[in-house]
Amino acid sequence: MGYEESVGLIRRDQSGNNYTQEQTDSILPLFYVRQLMADERFPDSLMGVPVSPRQVQITNFNFRVSAADINAPSVPLYPLLESMSGRVDLKMPDDVFRIPPHGIEFIVMENNTIDQEKSKVFTEVLKKKEFRFPAQYVAGNPSTRKEYDEGYLILDAEGKLFHMKQTQGRPYVRAIPLPEGLNAKYLFITEFQDRKTLGYITDVNNNFYVLKNKTYEVIKTGLPSYNPETDNFSIFGNMFDWTVCVTTDTAEEYYALDADDYSLIKSVSFPTSSNGMSGLRFTSYKDKFVKPRFFLIRE
Repeated sequence: MGYEESVGLIRRDQSGNNYTQEQTDSILPLFYVRQLMADERFPDSLMGVPVSPRQVQITNFNFRVSAADINAPSVPLYPLLESMSGRVDLKMPDDVFRIPPHGIEFIVMENNTIDQEKSKVFTEVLKKKEFRFPAQYVAGNPSTRKEYDEGYLILDAEGKLFHMKQTQGRPYVRAIPLPEGLNAKYLFITEFQDRKTLGYITDVNNNFYVLKNKTYEVIKTGLPSYNPETDNFSIFGNMFDWTVCVTTDTAEEYYALDADDYSLIKSVSFPTSSNGMSGLRFTSYKDKFVKPRFFLIRE
């Protein structure tokens, strides 16, 4: 995609072929599904696989996280939603939890007191699953603006991975075995509509893994490297493949991954020009602190 003043928006492939908007819609049917439906041009199969617009809408997803999200200071208090309320709409709880060295604590927000009974029940279940306190990392999506809730992915003090959620008022805790040599560092919970994945994992070597739902299988992807502390990251996924963008200080890296085994299909890089002038600013996409810092304005 590009823009030429005399022509307007240009849609051109790597071989130099230009395409109209309508041709582009047909080339990317999983991206322009709504337009093709409106034009009554949506295909009944893709790559030999029967598809429907509904199926495409369920399996399409996008995921974004920035370095600023990772580096921003946070308060280690987490709402735990009810995952099996029997109601369509999710509801925020009246308490939040934290995981200090002696066990998990649920704090009632109205009066700032600890719910001793609930804290005891959850602590006992975590101990039975050999969870070692305190928690090293807690990742979740405490929002009611989603179709379902999967609670939290948690690294304990020894770096072991656990899945914890609340089902009908009771704790659900699952210890998730990690492949040998995987030292997990950052966790991301997904909660996509198709429920195919439970979350993503990065390790200390900046490898990227997919955590499957239900089976809890951990699969290493073909992504060469992703550092959550310095890179901006996005995935646009569909039933056949994922388009992953990793933005670093020096380049925008695009990767195509197979949606079934997460192997690398193809990659392309767009380096950022190193020419430019320096300047001063007080904020950064890498964190949410206000402080003076020098930077380079790139051309």
